[in-house]
Amino acid sequence: MKLKVGVLISGRGSNLQALIDACAAPDFPAKIVLVISNKADAYGLERAHVAGIQTAVINHKDFPDRQTFDRAMSEKLNQAGVQLVCLAGFMRLLSPWFAEEWRDRLINIHPSLLPKFKGLHTHEAAIAAGEKTHGATVHFVRPELDEGPIILQSSVSVLADDTAETLAARVLEQEHIIYPRAVHLYAEGRVNVIEEKVFIAF
Repeated sequence: MKLKVGVLISGRGSNLQALIDACAAPDFPAKIVLVISNKADAYGLERAHVAGIQTAVINHKDFPDRQTFDRAMSEKLNQAGVQLVCLAGFMRLLSPWFAEEWRDRLINIHPSLLPKFKGLHTHEAAIAAGEKTHGATVHFVRPELDEGPIILQSSVSVLADDTAETLAARVLEQEHIIYPRAVHLYAEGRVNVIEEKVFIAF
């Protein structure tokens, strides 16, 4: 049985597309059963439609607070039988309730080598700090922003003439490689969290 994955998006969904492409391989051990967006005009919804994946729009503005919104998403995910939730450009802070409800079943891709450069504008921050390497991280989600056990990372060199845009483009290429790889490892049962550290069985 393939692992059932739910993906949360807010925008163009390029990491969603990387996951869709990976899941299209017959031997990939996971399949996306639901894509949820908090924005009805998110282009990622079109990507899901093209791939024949069920979608839902849950507008955060329709709810009085974060936890009520998160509970509505969680209900949809459970209805679809989702076993792993992937954040892919989901631009809402999740409530501590959601992070605990889906603990160790909720992963995120972040455009920096965590724990460096949490939050937004990571590429500008890396250049401003004079970093020689930068990259992307797949990690389990915890209630605190961009915290949680690290599953995989991939790095790129920061070039002397890099702008935030050129650096972001190279990091994004790595995101599209390591996010499907992390899902693959998780689906095979090879990702274990012990005392807030990830151990991958080979």
